[in-house]
Amino acid sequence: MFAVFESGGKQHRVTEGEVVRLERLQGKPGEQVVFDRVLMIAEGNDVAVGTPLVEGGQVAGEVVEQGKGRKITVIKFKRRKNYMRKKGHRQLYTDVRITAISR
Repeated sequence: MFAVFESGGKQHRVTEGEVVRLERLQGKPGEQVVFDRVLMIAEGNDVAVGTPLVEGGQVAGEVVEQGKGRKITVIKFKRRKNYMRKKGHRQLYTDVRITAISR
């Protein structure tokens, strides 16, 4: 059984027991979260596709970790013009273990 849900403007395909890295969510490790923007639920040949959302579909999970991703560096440079800008960014994330998928 798997489901496709939306969180943080992105779509994620998950199964029960899987740990998925999402955009930062509120909550401390051990707290429960519920995603109700479910786009599709499939179990074998039984597939429920929403228009755009599945009625009553939910994906439940547990927050495993809050953290920051690795640093990326953004550089803007123009040769011979004495122009260079350097900026770093670390994206905040939340790891969530999927505990249940229901319709």
